[in-house]
Amino acid sequence: MTRYLHTMVRVTDPDATIDFFKLIGVEETRRIESEKGRFTLIYLAPEGQEEEVELTYNWPPEDGSAPETYDGGRNFGHLAFRVDDIYETCQRIMDAGHTMHRPPRDGHMAFVKTPDGISIELLQDGHLEPKEPWASMENIGSW
Repeated sequence: MTRYLHTMVRVTDPDATIDFFKLIGVEETRRIESEKGRFTLIYLAPEGQEEEVELTYNWPPEDGSAPETYDGGRNFGHLAFRVDDIYETCQRIMDAGHTMHRPPRDGHMAFVKTPDGISIELLQDGHLEPKEPWASMENIGSW
């Protein structure tokens, strides 16, 4: 039997990324730090769910050289989360200073990016009628 466990993404600022995920109702569930390997694994999940997102933070080199940076690979698309109220969730994300790259014009789907540029798809649980200001908002950048 096969069971899906988690998706891992590398991050450069764990605190900013955790704060971002909190905006969509995803919380830290556990953390593993490896002094020897010089990395931190942070697991996140919505309340009551076992499937997780694993954030991997590779610590800066001990010699003081530049830390790792990450560019999105073309083979990775996005992470998707179902939300209770897409309008409320998107407003909370925008109020926290994040750009809504694909607003929820249809009341069903939106895209935003984490501080490290990981594309997040938000999907409405059920159906909401399109409404302003969302219905008139334009896409910004790529998603």
